Amino acid sequence: MYRVMGAPAVVWYLLFLAAPLIVLLVVSLGRRSPNGGYQPGLTLEQYGQLGTRWTAFANTVELGLVGTVVCLMVAYPMAYVLATRGGRYKTILLALVVVPFWTSLLIRTYAWVFLLGNSGIPALLRDLGIAEGVRLLNTPFAVVLGIVYNYLPLMILPIFVSLDRIDQGIRQASKDLGAGPARTFLRITLPLSAPGIISGVLLVFVPVLGEYLIPVLLGGGQIYFLGNALADLFFQSRNWPFGAAVATAFIALVMVLIGFYRKAASRLAPGTEQEGML
Repeated sequence: MYRVMGAPAVVWYLLFLAAPLIVLLVVSLGRRSPNGGYQPGLTLEQYGQLGTRWTAFANTVELGLVGTVVCLMVAYPMAYVLATRGGRYKTILLALVVVPFWTSLLIRTYAWVFLLGNSGIPALLRDLGIAEGVRLLNTPFAVVLGIVYNYLPLMILPIFVSLDRIDQGIRQASKDLGAGPARTFLRITLPLSAPGIISGVLLVFVPVLGEYLIPVLLGGGQIYFLGNALADLFFQSRNWPFGAAVATAFIALVMVLIGFYRKAASRLAPGTEQEGML
């Protein structure tokens, strides 16, 4: 009975996850045909060229990590206030966090193109006499800002869930035993909310690694991410085997990160990784 019920999930997994990965691996072992595309073969030559895309890898990991850390620094205080001070308005405030997801990522990012452009915030700073000739668009700052703005809700929600599940009596007991607010937070609240932090970091950092739109619009093509490199390899140079090799290496990197996540989560408490993803 259970096998019959699980069959659709197995078929879905094989067709839409396992099969594309196998095709990607096979293509990465081939050669580029003279007219572009894929030519059957069996070689690791494409993997030997991964170093030529090191800048894309480095930009993706570096700016993705910075954006994730900034998301965490902004999201944790917001989630803490929602969970501990939201009261009867908690649901409404939480809905407002999700509201940006109701609009297109493209529209939200285009709004920042205008705000960071010469007619936006730089013009306002110039008119106020604060700064002259400030350049915000097409910079790493703009890309990080776009990452934080678009992915912040994905960081807030799991942290909020972890904080909201903490029994208030535990905090009160800590205070009754003489611990101050800072010590209570560091010894009680922060460790118990760690599953939400780990889940939030994973939910933000992994999608950012494959981000394409934000670097294009806010980076102006000058901030090159791995997603941009893949688009160029598949659609412009039509070097499908090399593009497949880069994508395969990217997937391997993601799997390593997920492995670190599971290891860190399992050290917190048995079943933490499952709890943190709820």
